[in-house]
Amino acid sequence: MKSDQALLQVKSLSHKFNNQEVLNIESLNFKSGKVYGIIGPSGAGKSTLLRILNLLTPPTQGKVFFHNHDIYRLQPQQRIEVQRKMAMVFQKPVLFKHTVKENVAYGLKIRGSDSKEIEDKANEALDRVGLRHLAERSAISLSGGESQRVALARAIVLDIEVLLLDEPTANLDPGNITIIEQLIRRLNQEMRTTVIMVTHNIFQAQRIADDVIFINEGELIEKASAEHIFSAPQDKRTWQFINGEMIY
Repeated sequence: MKSDQALLQVKSLSHKFNNQEVLNIESLNFKSGKVYGIIGPSGAGKSTLLRILNLLTPPTQGKVFFHNHDIYRLQPQQRIEVQRKMAMVFQKPVLFKHTVKENVAYGLKIRGSDSKEIEDKANEALDRVGLRHLAERSAISLSGGESQRVALARAIVLDIEVLLLDEPTANLDPGNITIIEQLIRRLNQEMRTTVIMVTHNIFQAQRIADDVIFINEGELIEKASAEHIFSAPQDKRTWQFINGEMIY
């Protein structure tokens, strides 16, 4: 893929919930290998956008392209193949009542990988998130930070192209927030995974995002490099939100 070509594209996208429009974005592109931070007030439509990108919530109108394919017009098997190239990690990860390694390996088993591949990839993913020593522990006994790291390992073990994160550190203490942020940057740098992260923490977006997207009332207000968004935003509403002056 050329560096200037979009990996994901949104065109004329709108979504309604109970007949109320919650998202209306004319155009938005995500390039391969970058970290994107999506910021905005509560209820702005950020999580809805993530779910649409991950084929979990069909948009009311509009198109979403992945590698130039309109994903909501693909045949069911083709859509499954697209979904297999993405993974989404939520604010509160849901882990199975099995060992940490079994949780990480679950997706590989579903895909029919052989036992050696499952073992090797699960161990590698656990090494990446620093949890190999907890491989045989019950997943439901983990702390919040450890659980989120298992969720990340469960995603990256599948050799995905796009990692979607919905408030991945919202319930964590500062120490675990630092660990997760470092993991996200390392996964992006070492595996070239494109990361699209929703966060209420504007300082987090400033720390780890290459580009920042500001959404308000379902509309794309501004998209620019993190440096420009936080030093010289072009829209007054962006400036108000970043400086805590937006009332919502």
